[in-house]
Parts: sequence; C-alpha cells; structure tokens
Amino acid sequence: MTDQEKVAAALAALKELGVTVADLAAEPTSRAVPTVAEYLPQVLAAAGPGARRTYGSYWAKMAAVWGDRRLTEILASDVEALQREARATARVRRNGRGGRHAGEHLIAAARAFFLRAIADGYLARDESPAHRVAKPRRLPSPRRALTAEELEQINLVARTSGNDVVLDALLLRLHTETGCRRGGALRLRLMDLDSRGGLVRLREKGETERWQPISLGLATRLAEHAQVRCAVLPSDSLLRYRDGSPLTSRRYDNLWHRIGEELPWVAAQGISTHWLRHTTLTWVERHFGYGVARAYAGHTDSHGAATTTYIKADVQDVATALAAMTGQPHPLAGAPSDLLGSGVSGSKG
Repeated sequence: MTDQEKVAAALAALKELGVTVADLAAEPTSRAVPTVAEYLPQVLAAAGPGARRTYGSYWAKMAAVWGDRRLTEILASDVEALQREARATARVRRNGRGGRHAGEHLIAAARAFFLRAIADGYLARDESPAHRVAKPRRLPSPRRALTAEELEQINLVARTSGNDVVLDALLLRLHTETGCRRGGALRLRLMDLDSRGGLVRLREKGETERWQPISLGLATRLAEHAQVRCAVLPSDSLLRYRDGSPLTSRRYDNLWHRIGEELPWVAAQGISTHWLRHTTLTWVERHFGYGVARAYAGHTDSHGAATTTYIKADVQDVATALAAMTGQPHPLAGAPSDLLGSGVSGSKG
C-alpha cells in the first residue's frame, strides 16, 4: 500500500469515527470546564495569604455574579461591567478616590483568577477575558513627606489622647524609624526582635523578609512592651493590646481617626501610617542617596533603569542612615564622622 493510500485509509477511518484532523491537533482535555463557583475553591487554595487578603472579596463577588457560568463563558464585557459595579459601590473612605482603587483591584483579581485557569489548562493563553479589559489609569499618589512640625503635632496627639497612649506612641515611633508598612508591623513576632543588636525582622508584601535596624532605645521599649503584655513564646505577636491580645489593623484606623479629630488637616488630607513611610524614605534619600533609600524601604524589584542593579546598599548603610536620623548610635552604623546629625524622628532614649 502506498503512502497516499495509507493517508486515505486513515482519513476514512477518522471520518467514520466522527473525528477530524483538527480534533487531533487540539490540546487534549480530560475534564469538563468548571463554573466560576466550582473553580473558586481551587483558586483560593493556590493563592497566598496576601492574594487572598487583597483579592478575596473580589473573587467572592465574581462567584456571586457569574457562579453558574463556566470559565469559557465569561466575556470581556462581563469583566468590564463588574468593574464598573465595583467602582460604583465602593465604600466611601476618607482617603478614597471615587472607587478607582476598587475598579483596579477588581481587574487585578479577575486577571489572577483567569491566569490560574490558564495554568490549570482550562483556558488557552489568549482566552483570559480579564486581560482584554484595560486597568484604570493610576492617579499620582497624594502622599508626601510630612514636615517636622506636622510630625511633632501628630506624635503629641498620639501621646496625650486615647485609651492606650503607650501603644500608639510606640507604633508611630516604629513606623517612623523603620518606614515599614502596617502589615510588616502587625506580623512582628517576639522572635523577630533582636533588642541587643537593634534589629527587627520585617516580613512584608511579596513575601519579602529583611532585618531592619532600629534604635537601641526603641528596641528596649519593644522588649518591655512584649514582656508586660504577655508575649512569651517566640511565635507570639510582638505588638499587643493591654489585655495581651495581638494587635490588629483596627488600632491603626482608630488612631488616625482620633488624630484627625484633634488635627483637622490630618483628616482633610487623609494622612495615614503610609505617610510616615514617605517621610522617612524621603529624608533618607535626600541625605544618603537613592541606593540607601531603596534598601531602607526593602525594595527588591528590578524595574527601572539598568543601573538599579548596581545601586545597592547593605544593612550597615541603613543603620548609618538611621543613626543620623535619630541622633542615636547604632551597633551597625558607620563611624561618627559619617553621620549627619538628628533627622525626622527626634526620638530619645
């Protein structure tokens, strides 16, 4: 039998079976495409804690609206409609921007959801409906570095009002010295404090982890705080309420609400803990340069100019900047001649 005869016989057999050559070329599928509601538990199980915290409510909204529809049945127009709904129904916050962040997060959540479906083989690479919808253009951040006078007023209110002024003053000092995010402070454990070395281990977004220098005075205060408030095991939360329970983000919300009541300009501008990060990193960049500020912030991304690969600083550089900013010596800091004098924090003892 010739090759042509073999091909003809094979085509005839396929025709009899109801199978085409295109069917053979297609990727095999061994399971039915699930609905959005059926697939959501799989996405949640594969997501990390940060993704579940950021996208969880949006994934739940997707399941509520599209729950009985299969992954392949969701269109770009469906994603865009849900984005507009999320923006229109976003909770009004003092630092809100008309629901833009809610719309942006909805698109990001949908993209993460459908990328997982692509990775699991339910969709082809170019079939994600969420990637056919443009994210809203991100507006420039209104955050800025606080002036020394503004920072002093904020600290004064924190130290003289509220039902736990010790905790509030400690929080502001921690964020001012380290420039850490709220999540980094809330995840601090007893084992993350090196009070003798003047270091705290920060675990922040993107599963990054670093040892951040703090003044020995702050290290001592943190150790005393943990002891008084019943942090015993190495895995116990470092920051705690007076009853010994671990600190939650609610404390931050109440703190800034109270400060805003005493200082109207704080409420009007929507000032929050993240402004302290801007304040500290701006001071470090102005006095010690971009490389040290980048290390101080814990930035590890490689975006931007190629020279960022070579502009690096280490923990000793960060400690030197901290010592200059606080006016207090640090075990890892450079020689006294390298320091620039007191800076933004003005913390003592």
